[in-house]
Amino acid sequence: MVESRDERKFRRQRQQLVDQLRQRGISDERVLKAINAVPRHLFVEDAMRPRAYADEALPIGLNQTISQPFTVAYQTELLEVREHDRILEIGTGSGYQAAVLCELGARVFSIERHEPLLQRTRSLLDDLGYRVTTKHGDGTKGWPSFAPYDGIVVTAGAVDIPDALIKQLRAADDDHRAGRLVIPVGGSGGQTMTLIRKTGTGPHDLELEEFHSFRFVPLVDEGDK
Repeated sequence: MVESRDERKFRRQRQQLVDQLRQRGISDERVLKAINAVPRHLFVEDAMRPRAYADEALPIGLNQTISQPFTVAYQTELLEVREHDRILEIGTGSGYQAAVLCELGARVFSIERHEPLLQRTRSLLDDLGYRVTTKHGDGTKGWPSFAPYDGIVVTAGAVDIPDALIKQLRAADDDHRAGRLVIPVGGSGGQTMTLIRKTGTGPHDLELEEFHSFRFVPLVDEGDK
C-alpha cells in the first residue's frame, strides 16, 4: 500500500515527538514505541490536526482535553505495563491513553462519565482495531466486575484517592507483583502525580511515592452532586 503525503508527514511528526519525549526523560523504549505507533491526529478534532503532535493538551469538547503526550507517556511509564496486564483507565476521554496501553499489549477497561464523548471514542477505537472494554459511569467507583487490576491509571485530578480503586488493585503474592495505581492528587491549583503499590492483602500494605506536578481536569465523584 502506498503511503500518502499526509501519512508520511504524520509519521515524521510522531518520530519527532518521540525524540522530544526521550529528551524530556521518558526512558522506557516500549512506551516510546507505543507512542510512535498511535495516530494521535485521529484522536483530535479536524481543526486541531496541525497541532496533533505538539507536546500539548488539546480540547476535545465537553470541557475535556486529550492529554499532553508527555503526560500520557509519564503515567504509562509509571504503570510499568506488561503484556496481558489487566489495566483500568478512569477517564476514557479521547481514547488516546487507552490506545497506547493497547499497543503495550494490555487488556484495557475504561470508564467515562460523559456519555456522548464515550460513544464517539468507542467508535473510533473500534475503527482503529483497539479492543477496549468501556462503560459510562462514575470512575471513582472503579469497575469491580473485572477486578483485580494489575494497574489503574486516572486521567483526571483527584482531591482524595478513592478507596474503591485501592481495593480493586491486585495484591502482591507469590504469583503476582503489586498492583499499581497512578493518580494525580490535588486541588484546582494542580496535582502531584502519585504512585501507589498494593504490596499485600492488608489495608496498610501500600507503598506511596510522589513525583512531579501536573494539571488535570477534575475527577468528579457523582455521589457529590
